[in-house]
Order: sequence, then C-alpha cells, then structure tokens
Amino acid sequence: MRSPVPVGDLAAVLAGPVDDAARALLGCVVTAGGVAVRLTEVEAYGGLGADPASHAHRGRTPRNAVMFGPPGHLYVYFSYGMHWCGNVVTGPPGQAAAVLMRAGEVVSGRELARERRGAAVRDRELARGPARLMVALGLDRAVDGAALLDSAGLVSLSAPVVALEPAAVASGPRVGVGQGQETPWRFWIDGDPTVSAYRKAMPRPRRRPG
Repeated sequence: MRSPVPVGDLAAVLAGPVDDAARALLGCVVTAGGVAVRLTEVEAYGGLGADPASHAHRGRTPRNAVMFGPPGHLYVYFSYGMHWCGNVVTGPPGQAAAVLMRAGEVVSGRELARERRGAAVRDRELARGPARLMVALGLDRAVDGAALLDSAGLVSLSAPVVALEPAAVASGPRVGVGQGQETPWRFWIDGDPTVSAYRKAMPRPRRRPG
C-alpha cells in the first residue's frame, strides 16, 4: 500500500490521481449547516472511459457535468431514488474523476446532526454511510457544484493538521457497484467505528423476454 499523499496543499492533492486524492481525504473535515464531519471512509471513481463504475464512464450529461471539473467541487447525485450522496471532484478538468464521501465522525454540531438523523441514533451512526453523512450535514442537490475549498461557502473542506500514518489506511473493493467492483478503491481508517459495513453488490436478475 502506498503512503497517503501529504495534505499541506489540498488543492494540489485534489488535482492529482483520484486514488491518491481519496487516501488524502481521510481525516479531512467537511463542514456545512452547523455540523462538521471528519471523513473516515471514502471511495474513488476514475475518469471518462477509464472506470465502468463511474457516472462519467459514458460521457458528459447534465447530471454528471460537475464531475468534469475543476477539482475541489462537490458533485451530488440522487441514489436509488431515495438518498443524496456527495463526492469530491478530483483530477485535471475534463477527466471527470470523483471521490464518494462514504462515512465520517461528527466532530462538531453533534446535537444538530442528531436532530436531522433522529434522537435515538448513536454517535457512531450519525454519518456512517454516504446518505447518512449528507443528512447529518443538511445537504442535498442544492449544493451540487459548490466550491469546497472556499471557507466562506455553504459547504467547505479542510485538511487535517497531520496526514494519517500509512498503517492506519486500509483499502478494499468498492460497495454496491455492478462493474469494476474488484478495484480496491474504497479506503478507510482501519478500526474506526464510524466506517460502514462492507456489502458486496449482488447481480440483478435478468428479466425474461415477453
């Protein structure tokens, strides 16, 4: 496993390869709606034509336009007609790579996050999963395209003071994708209780003709 990319210059990191950017995003803090979440699990998706699991694999559409850059912006999509998911755009403009924010630890605004998620939700579950993370932050499609490195914006991303040690970062296959699942581009902080449970994608049954 390669060492995490230094995070002193987050803009430069996000402009680089998507898997390196994904590693570097672990430990970064996303702030929005009075809540701050430290990212503990992310998932990388490659650029145009390079990754069959990517939303941009077949080209640019109104839905995925933000993925085509510039890096450092937020790409938001609706999953299964139920949930909003947030991604950090990476790589050179036109490449269309992004990193899904899969899970995190609420480090500020915990009570506000609990109001959004439910009074009985445990601390570790507040942002455990990509949809829950967005709910905890109070985010939806309205922030699609937001500049994450603008500290005065509706949603912002800040680097950790110290990069994680290489031994703290684990990687494995991605979750819930039908193609490219074997690519080990899901990264997480090993042993962190807020990391979501891995579930292998199940093939959908083919519909019989007629």
